[in-house]
Amino acid sequence: MDKIKKLKFYIDSLCVYNVKEDEVVSKLRCLLENAGNEEVFKCCAEFINALTKNGDSLKHYISELIVFNDNAFTRAAASNKNGGVSEVLIRCAESDLEKLEAVSEIRKSDFLTDSNREILSSLPDWETGKAIYPLESSWKNSVDALISYHEENGWGVFAKYSAFSWKNGDFSPIASVDKIRLTDLKNYDRQREQVVENTLAFLAGFPANNVLLYGDRGTGKSSTVHAILNEYKSRGLRIVEISKGDISDLTLIRDKLFDNPMKFIIFIDDLSFDKKEDSFSELKAALEGTLSKREENAVIYATSNRRHLVKENFTDRENDVHMSDTIQEELSLSDRFGLAINFMNPDKNDYLDIVLKIAQDRSFSFDEEDLLSGAEQWARRRGGRSPRCAKQYIDYLESSKKMVKD
Repeated sequence: MDKIKKLKFYIDSLCVYNVKEDEVVSKLRCLLENAGNEEVFKCCAEFINALTKNGDSLKHYISELIVFNDNAFTRAAASNKNGGVSEVLIRCAESDLEKLEAVSEIRKSDFLTDSNREILSSLPDWETGKAIYPLESSWKNSVDALISYHEENGWGVFAKYSAFSWKNGDFSPIASVDKIRLTDLKNYDRQREQVVENTLAFLAGFPANNVLLYGDRGTGKSSTVHAILNEYKSRGLRIVEISKGDISDLTLIRDKLFDNPMKFIIFIDDLSFDKKEDSFSELKAALEGTLSKREENAVIYATSNRRHLVKENFTDRENDVHMSDTIQEELSLSDRFGLAINFMNPDKNDYLDIVLKIAQDRSFSFDEEDLLSGAEQWARRRGGRSPRCAKQYIDYLESSKKMVKD
């Protein structure tokens, strides 16, 4: 069997790695299948077009498909329970990896014949390139390295991405995540320490609480959750952002995450309810748990400007015959968060301290007296002091200085 036919057979005979339907791989298979006829020119052009949309290295591309594939082997490796990965799956993976490595090394020169050389040579070649970690050496011999990788990083999109939004009944990866770190957030140490300790307990497999971060706008509630993700994603932490309208899907979300070895924060930002919303009761049930045991790989973190999450006014109270029962019902939701952490606007001294710390992080020269005086004026024009206001002020100063230099 010649090389071209063998590589086509390799793609067709993959057992575990379901990459045959991938655009680049399917275009490559078309090229292999038509290597001996005039369709080779069209197939080669389409393959090069598909590959260059994702870079120009075939080995790099196929190794990414392997590492971030969702299949029986990667799922078993990620869970690695009940005696680890079966021998059958290991042998299947070894076979597929050996074949895919051979496929990844094909070059345009392998298709050249006396009859097609002139036209095919006019098309650009592609790079074979280098594979990504952990496939830098022999792929067939990298099964143990892959098992370790998936045990630490999960499978499929959960290995490739750390943040997701819930859309149309499924997890949608967020490719560009806010890079904020805990060290970027100034003051509020006691509040963040509680979130960190709870998250570390969660990652360690110990009992962990659902968390409500509540208080004034611009105080860093959402930023704290984002920074927690960036701090601990290398330890298996993932986040799924849902809207209030998705609360009815919480049972479905947890079911989909049930056998995933990663640890998930289900994050609901800026949460509040009007009276008699269905999602109020649905979240209450989700926080308390029903007949099923609460999942050990998912907790709920929510932010809100309201401690008790419910918008209300005096008219509501006046028209409520059973006001005491209503108040208890409203309290019952926030009480189901094991941790309720208050973020209040800083006083003048704390605000100016935050301004100073952010400015020092940015490493640009400033006169401290002018800096702090300007910070107070900035806060007055924007309706009050907050960490967000402090950051916006420093952003403005830094941009102004850079524009003057340019």
